[in-house]
Amino acid sequence: MKRRDFLKYTSLTTSAVLVPSFLKAFEIPQNFEGKKLVIIQFSGGNDGLNTFVPYQNDLYYQYRPKVALSKDEILKVHSEIGFHPALQQLRSLYDEGYVSIINEVGYPNPNRSHFRSMDIWHTASEAQEYKNNGWLGRYLDAECTAPHMAIEMSQGLSLALKGDQLSGMAVPNLNMLQKTIRSKHVKYINNNHKGHSHNAHVDFMYKTLASTYSSTNYLNEKIGKVDRSSSYPQTQLGKQLQDVASFIKAGAKSKVYYATHNGFDTHVYQKNKHQQLLGQFDEAVGTFVQDLKKSGQFDNTLVVVFSEFGRRVKENGSAGTDHGTANNMIIIGNQLKKAGFYNQETDLVNLDSNGDLQYSVDFRDVYATLLDKWLDTKHDQILGGKRSPLAFI
Repeated sequence: MKRRDFLKYTSLTTSAVLVPSFLKAFEIPQNFEGKKLVIIQFSGGNDGLNTFVPYQNDLYYQYRPKVALSKDEILKVHSEIGFHPALQQLRSLYDEGYVSIINEVGYPNPNRSHFRSMDIWHTASEAQEYKNNGWLGRYLDAECTAPHMAIEMSQGLSLALKGDQLSGMAVPNLNMLQKTIRSKHVKYINNNHKGHSHNAHVDFMYKTLASTYSSTNYLNEKIGKVDRSSSYPQTQLGKQLQDVASFIKAGAKSKVYYATHNGFDTHVYQKNKHQQLLGQFDEAVGTFVQDLKKSGQFDNTLVVVFSEFGRRVKENGSAGTDHGTANNMIIIGNQLKKAGFYNQETDLVNLDSNGDLQYSVDFRDVYATLLDKWLDTKHDQILGGKRSPLAFI
């Protein structure tokens, strides 16, 4: 088989392919009980100011005469801050001590492009720096042995999970596990893989495919025994988190799960759209936590929510908000050392020269915390230098 044909047939390597002769190289221990990190990406730039609302700050209402939420409708958690009214279940989790909220998270010289800013968050790079691998991909390279140790519930794999030697695997849904194994392309590759051992690049591709298929086969076997009786919302995020919970409850040896909630680019008539998006998140994550608690898996699971940037402080002329800078991150778990609001309230007085929020917490310090204290590795080896871990876990 020509290399060009091989690459064509292997274009979906992140889904699953297996060469049976490689299986013994990827044998998996049973009953894995390690920590799990679940990352939820709010794509489009979530409006943090309307997620956790500074309802006693007059500037908030001056900057947002149409977009601001009224004091009567928000869910007050203390004398200065309230949750968006759609976040009923998150508020309950907050009251139980399962939520930590980090304000003003960002990076120097912020970029307002969705794609570029997301790349910066995915790679943990400087604003002017470009990398081909992600921070979780580098973690995979350093600490892991198989693609299924980081799973993204998606058709494609985000840059965050791409390493140089090992990448995570994308699983759009559980049915795809079976379909991939039965694929005629997989069988074709399986029957023709031995003819290219002289080519290092092709050998690398075959090895990648073999390990991905091995992971697929492993996950498929594990998931067949799991209880999926919990009733999840049938939204995109609800389905993703149901599948993540299934893997966790099945005891899959996966350390990182990645889910995406799309649609936060609210330039026009923001209030209704934002209400819908946060409501979908609230229902999905609330069900997810209850499912994990019921199965005894919540203590070992940490949920982290981020977006590529926040919205501008001042609303635009279309009853929406444009691309901004610093934003909140949400941490959910039962092992928090500091629940509640981790740092000071968002500063609406000292804005930057463009009228946007200034960051006070570098997002790479949050990553360093997750790497050191949850994934049990050394952050400087993954992030390329010393950072300042936080104390929320």
